[in-house]
Amino acid sequence: MSIPVEAFYLSPDAAGSLQQQIRTMVTQGILAGRFRPGQRMPSSRGLAEHLGVSRITVTLAYADLVSSDYLTSQGRSGYFVSENAPLAQEFPEGPPRAEAVDFRALTGGRFSRVPRVARPDDWDRYPYPFIYGQADPTLFDHQNWRQCALRALGKRDFAALTSDYYERDDPLLIEQLLRTILPRRGIAAREDEVLLTLGAQNALWIAATLLLGPGRTAVVENPGYPAWRSVVEAVGAEARPVDVDMLGLPVGRLGGADVVFTTPSHQCPTNATMPVERRNALLQAARREGFVIVEDDYEFEMSFLKPVAPALKSLDSDGRVIYAGSFSKSVFPGLRLGYLVGPPGFIAEARSLRAMMLKHPPGHIQRTMAYFLGLGHYDALINRMKGAFRRRRQVMAEAIAAEGLEIAGQGGFGGSSFWMRAPDGVDTEELALRLRSDGVLIEPGRAFFAGEGPRNYYRLAYSSLAPQKIAEGVARIARALR
Repeated sequence: MSIPVEAFYLSPDAAGSLQQQIRTMVTQGILAGRFRPGQRMPSSRGLAEHLGVSRITVTLAYADLVSSDYLTSQGRSGYFVSENAPLAQEFPEGPPRAEAVDFRALTGGRFSRVPRVARPDDWDRYPYPFIYGQADPTLFDHQNWRQCALRALGKRDFAALTSDYYERDDPLLIEQLLRTILPRRGIAAREDEVLLTLGAQNALWIAATLLLGPGRTAVVENPGYPAWRSVVEAVGAEARPVDVDMLGLPVGRLGGADVVFTTPSHQCPTNATMPVERRNALLQAARREGFVIVEDDYEFEMSFLKPVAPALKSLDSDGRVIYAGSFSKSVFPGLRLGYLVGPPGFIAEARSLRAMMLKHPPGHIQRTMAYFLGLGHYDALINRMKGAFRRRRQVMAEAIAAEGLEIAGQGGFGGSSFWMRAPDGVDTEELALRLRSDGVLIEPGRAFFAGEGPRNYYRLAYSSLAPQKIAEGVARIARALR
């Protein structure tokens, strides 16, 4: 019995090349039991005409499936589902599942209640997405990243791809961090002072788990990165918000803290940069009061208006600063690769904690990133992004001024967003919902504040928005506010 061509169709939303989509349709049909061993596949000519693709595309997909033992080729007779093709295990359908346990009550819902910055999952379908942290595919170095990934898949790097590092990290990536990334922040470190993580947020969770607990207090910036408050409270500690000013976190209100979380180089979300004088005052307060500082240096590469300020960690002479960095903002957010820098005693404990959760980030990702750094592709990408972000920032600043919108905080070093203030009485969560129907996405600011906080702040980012769309997007925001 032959499989009819009508069993195949191309979805406009499907990912991958046409050849990959055809392969996926066949493998899913076999694994789901719709296509059975011995059934004849449609001819390559017939399937190509049905799908509206070239015959060679279907032929290549079939040849790939033969090599994977999903299909067999029988010469002039055509292609058939292989007798050795993988099949999904069939189980009898069980009774409907009942929810006998109220897991929300059991867990207290303490994680799902955490406020998050509102953004739809399909943000990239909107014509004017002022969404923070997303990558622009026109800026990314696809070709060289692909070459580095293929090199990391080679036989020479087989161990890096397949081995369990246990508690260790890829020595090539650690070497690149020590030689290229950290020195740019003025940080001198050894191998036993660095730990790789699954992004900066994972790094901050590890730091909070080690340094905090019931009866301890952490100072967090207000407004500030929402995950800080959530992580601190999740480990049973008290999160004490301290209002930031135009220079970042003030030093005079930190007494009684065990840990201070801060973004001195690029305050989240106001973009303020802490001057060196205040950084030194913060370190002096840490020595005097006995607290530890966790520095989140999440966007230092995007300092394109002025030279980047030295990292707080670079001024630390007695090991009170735990430094968290990330490649997710500079390369692409889905990379989920970050790092912690701290004294050997802290890193050793952090390494043991990480081993309980995930052992280590994937070896192939680590080796690919090591090659991307070592071959100079990372620096070229950063330079390209700086130039593009500078142009976009200028276009957005001019559009904001032309429309009479109010900037609440923008910093003087660059970045990838503006922190905005709407008129009093405007709820930016309601504004964001109205703007969606007009194709515009903004990020309401309420989640950045502790407690209720003001509701008339919002963030506009330009990392993934084409320059020619910025002015019209800002104009639509202004019309909605009017």
